[in-house]
Amino acid sequence: MAVALTGPGGPAAATGAATFSNFSLAGIAPNGGGAVGTSCPGSPKCTNIAAEPAIRADEQGNIYASSENGLGAGTEAWKSTDGGRHYVTLPSPNAGSQSNTTGFAPGGGDTDLAVGDDPGKSGAVSVFVASLSLANVDVSSSTDRGNSFALNPVGALIPGDDREWIAADDSHQNPLGLPTEGGNKVCLSYHDVATDNIDVNCSYDGAKTFTQLGDAIDTSHAYLIDNNAIGNLAIGRDVYEGDGTHGNHNIYQVFSGIGNAQEAIGTSEHFHVVWIGVSKDGGQTFTDYPVYRGPKTTDYGHQFVNVSVDRKGNLYVVYSDDHNLYYSYSTTQGTSWSPPIRVNKAPANTAIEPWSVAGSNGKLDVVYYGTSYYQAGTAPDNYPATAQWHAYLAQNLTATTPGSSFTQVAASPVNHTGGVCESGVGCTGNRDLFDDFGVAVTPSTGLASIVYSDDQYHAGNPNTPGCTPATTDTSSCNHTAIATQLTGAGVS
Repeated sequence: MAVALTGPGGPAAATGAATFSNFSLAGIAPNGGGAVGTSCPGSPKCTNIAAEPAIRADEQGNIYASSENGLGAGTEAWKSTDGGRHYVTLPSPNAGSQSNTTGFAPGGGDTDLAVGDDPGKSGAVSVFVASLSLANVDVSSSTDRGNSFALNPVGALIPGDDREWIAADDSHQNPLGLPTEGGNKVCLSYHDVATDNIDVNCSYDGAKTFTQLGDAIDTSHAYLIDNNAIGNLAIGRDVYEGDGTHGNHNIYQVFSGIGNAQEAIGTSEHFHVVWIGVSKDGGQTFTDYPVYRGPKTTDYGHQFVNVSVDRKGNLYVVYSDDHNLYYSYSTTQGTSWSPPIRVNKAPANTAIEPWSVAGSNGKLDVVYYGTSYYQAGTAPDNYPATAQWHAYLAQNLTATTPGSSFTQVAASPVNHTGGVCESGVGCTGNRDLFDDFGVAVTPSTGLASIVYSDDQYHAGNPNTPGCTPATTDTSSCNHTAIATQLTGAGVS
């Protein structure tokens, strides 16, 4: 699809109302109509069958996206060099795993990606794509901006893994001469299936080998092992402000879980506390802090709690109770947090599956799937066919100021109707939106590019074979799409 949407911009009106360009991406045949080098929009080959995508931007303004074809089917990847207005299909990051004989490949499951700018090499960028194989994690690295990838099929130091996340040190040239590891240091977090612990292992050679292993759950909170839902991983970056303050390379792992050891004894306890693990020694050890303790009947273990870091070093954690979306912020490197602040508003009466990206000091974008339908006590899995979902963008340009508010706009056309199951592979309902999606921003403008899942037939636009008006809203139409912000305020 290639459509333009316009939505209310609120305070962004000074820059003009937020508008978006929406289109599908080209997967590599047989998992799509395209090939390496296909550019979208503008080609009838812009079709794919991928889902649950991720997206990141480098400091030069290139945007990278990945999406999964399913276990054993490999990962799709794309790049934009024009602020998200067009995306070109890249080689599959884990294509080499098709002939790998380690038993830990091929990939094609849960995907995440990261970019690391190398301060020692002007303009040098490393791109890392992680892909789950269940037995382990494929980690593919590129030093030529995605034109080719080298595969490490055993990125996880503990085999037998689920829902990995990846983060790179994207520090810039260091004017103070302090040590940096940008472009070479990359860390991977995941659940090991045997214990459900959250493991964090790091590489110092650009993902060729992972040698350092830490636990995101510290010994004082051991009751959280096997009682948590993992969120993403983020690494702080160098910050140089006019007041002389300097940032850090802290590693942050966010998750939700129970509230105390006594709750671990129960059989039906809720993950009503949002937690963050903070490492100040490069990922060797972590200290856990509560972000927010919700009512004991509330669950925040919905895909997924999310953390992002702005250029000042402020942290933002977003989380959903399955109906409304909230964020908390920290100006103390994660040791203390603001009360929860609601993000979504009508017509996004229900908001799920959040992701965030932070820009300059206090500037925050949050995306989520939203619908005007709302029914207290009813999980989105059981919403009626009248519930129409969109990918939403909410923006706050003063997110560390008490009392600040968000503007909100639907960034996509309807991308699903009916129920949305958030139980992962345990779903018995409709899982066409899968578990997560993402947003990145172009550094120079701060404008957003959103990658999301869509199960709709779009008349007049390329559709995957088998996707027809009769099969819309089914897995026959599942694909990964883009919503790129053309106008409105940015977070740079």
